[in-house]
Amino acid sequence: MLVLASMGAIAPAQAPNPTSAANPFFGSVTAHPASDETLKLSLDDAVSMGLKNNLGLKEAEAGEKSLQGQKNEAIQEFLPTITLTGDTGVYQHNLAALGFGPGVIGEFSKLFPGGKLPAGFSEITRDDLTDGQIQYRQMLFSSPVIAAFKAAGAADRAAHFAKMTARGEVVQQVATAYLHAIAAASEADNAKALESADQLLLSQAHAAHQAGTVANLDELRARVQLQAQQQTLIAQQNALEKDLILLKREIGIDPGQKIVLTDAAPYNELAVETPEEVRAVAYKNRQDYQNLENQVDIFKAIHTAYRGQRLPSLSFSGYYGVSEVSGVGAHGNFLAQGTISIPLFREASLRGDIETAQAQLSAVNAQLADLRSHIDLQVRSALLDVDATSKLVEVARSNVDLATRALSDETDRVNAGVDDNLPLVTAQATLAAAQTNLVESLFQYNLSKLALARASGVLEQQYRVYLGR
Repeated sequence: MLVLASMGAIAPAQAPNPTSAANPFFGSVTAHPASDETLKLSLDDAVSMGLKNNLGLKEAEAGEKSLQGQKNEAIQEFLPTITLTGDTGVYQHNLAALGFGPGVIGEFSKLFPGGKLPAGFSEITRDDLTDGQIQYRQMLFSSPVIAAFKAAGAADRAAHFAKMTARGEVVQQVATAYLHAIAAASEADNAKALESADQLLLSQAHAAHQAGTVANLDELRARVQLQAQQQTLIAQQNALEKDLILLKREIGIDPGQKIVLTDAAPYNELAVETPEEVRAVAYKNRQDYQNLENQVDIFKAIHTAYRGQRLPSLSFSGYYGVSEVSGVGAHGNFLAQGTISIPLFREASLRGDIETAQAQLSAVNAQLADLRSHIDLQVRSALLDVDATSKLVEVARSNVDLATRALSDETDRVNAGVDDNLPLVTAQATLAAAQTNLVESLFQYNLSKLALARASGVLEQQYRVYLGR
């Protein structure tokens, strides 16, 4: 009975630490190897390191750079393409293979003095040719290309908002891990304090038993209580070390690096806000909402591009070059041409592309409408959680105060010889459970405030305000 009561102070078993294989935000790029020094780490330090090293954010940043490259490729379709080429070589030609057979050559012989070809004339010729050209090409008008450029711009903006969403995810993950480690440290401190109190109780019971003022049962009961509390302390210290490893993994610190958390569990009360006020802020600041709005622009541009395939396109190209043939000399050559392309009949293909793009656009519009409703749900749920957990913290604090007073009164009764130590052990177990409940309630309250800031789209900028730091 005593063991069960004492073990009530142990926190619930923790789930296995998540890995980056399941979620990249639980991984990071390790910035530095472990050192012998102990690193002091504040919440702001942890968030800053997470934003530099977190694997999920690294992937989002790489995605944004990839789409920026695609946007630059789309821009190139409107810019001139200028190419400079040059070559030199020895060429051998078979005139007969080129169409200059004996009959044709005989006609040319009439142009020479005496009506005969020069002596030594051969149908196999050889010459040295050096050639240089500068080529120019530019698209002047193409509706699909214009639409593709707009789509690339929208995709670039969508990638930016996806990256900003990832930054918010990093802040939430790192802050949650830090707060969880703080809670585990508080549990370990409480368990250590109760162990010290149980050690003192055992010493007093042993002395009283030796003096013959109490029964042996009181000493045995105190010893069982101490050992049960030692089990609790071992479990809490182990949970703390695992939480610290997870935190270090998320922010790029070597798992073997010793760290000390410098911030205590924050607590402050938020100003009361209505769902309408928070929802208005969310529509303005939520990066995932802005990302989806830009995806709508992407599919609108794609739809326009497919429709524009029916329109003519206009381009210009040309070149200027200089060629030098051995024995003949150098001469210039150039080309300047404009090209207009008019599609005449590709109706089945065009209609299929347009219908596909319209279906994609309708799907994204439906997702956007659903996200608006989902944001409303998240905001209302977060406000309810903040209100409920705030009240739970108040009740938990009151319970700790009452349990502390009850333990103090029972200690006085035992010292006065009025009671044996059974009620005292029970009072200690009650205080331990109340302290655990307070730590968990405060942790859940801070998590609910982070969730509210995330639902509002202001987590990265205002997490300090919401946590009251």
